[in-house]
Order: sequence, then structure tokens, then C-alpha cells
Amino acid sequence: MSETPEATWLTQEAYDRLASELEYLLTVARQDIAKKIQEAREEGDLKENGGYHAAKEEQGKIEARAARLENILANAVVGEARESNGVVEQGTVIKLTMNGSEMEFLLGSAEIAEGSDIEVYSPDSPIGTAIMGAKVGDTVSFFAPNGKEREIKILEVKNFLG
Repeated sequence: MSETPEATWLTQEAYDRLASELEYLLTVARQDIAKKIQEAREEGDLKENGGYHAAKEEQGKIEARAARLENILANAVVGEARESNGVVEQGTVIKLTMNGSEMEFLLGSAEIAEGSDIEVYSPDSPIGTAIMGAKVGDTVSFFAPNGKEREIKILEVKNFLG
């Protein structure tokens, strides 16, 4: 049994930007790296060919990024953010206190915040999982990766405007 991936909320602008990047990777970048690999192969011995190994590594990065973008776009929910109604969900900006410190971040995919300087937390992260569905005024706790229990109070939930 395979798990169905969680949908990723994206603005139309973010979706278009990611789709353009994917198109570039699948056409231009793939062709360029294939050409570099072929040129490096023609130089001879591959064991000691730094250009060949660098090109193969770059090819791996291109393919990994393309696969990630394909997954995001295939599972994307595109549109304007719904009114938050004070409930924590993907695509909202959360202001909270944790251990006496106030912090604010976007809960969602890093790709939707590209070009913005807001910090992003994944809904699948420990903090994201703990606060998903919480309301303004709620206090929740979770275990940080270091094993320590953290308490969070939700102060504000608002739409991400990009």
C-alpha cells in the first residue's frame, strides 16, 4: 500500500513559477547535462575524469529537483488562500510563542514562499504536525527533535499573501 501524498497549497504565481522551472529542467537542463556527460566520456578514462563525475553529480541534482517539482505540482491545490478563520492550516502565517519567544512563519511548502523572506515550516515537521488544526489562543505541546517537550501558544493565524 502506498500513502497518498498530502496536497500542497500553492498560489497561481508559485504554481506557474514551479511549472516553468520544471519545463526548463526537463528540456534545456537535461540536454545541456547530457551533452556535458557525452563530451566528458569522449575524453577517455572515466575513473579519473573529474569533468565526467561532476557532470554526473549535476545530472543527479537536476533529476532530483525535477522529481520533487513533479510531485509538488501533481499534488498541488492552486488558488487564493481561504480566509484563515483563526485555524492553523497549510498556507497560513502563524504567530506563536514557544519557550517565551515569539516567532512567526509560514506553514507550507518552501516553494510557495520563494522570493519572500518569511521563514517556512513544513506541515510534516514536528511543530507543523503539533499545531495543524489548532486555533488562536490554543496551547499545544510537541517533542522537538532533541527529545525535549515544547509548549506553544498560538497568537495569530493569517493568510499568506505572497
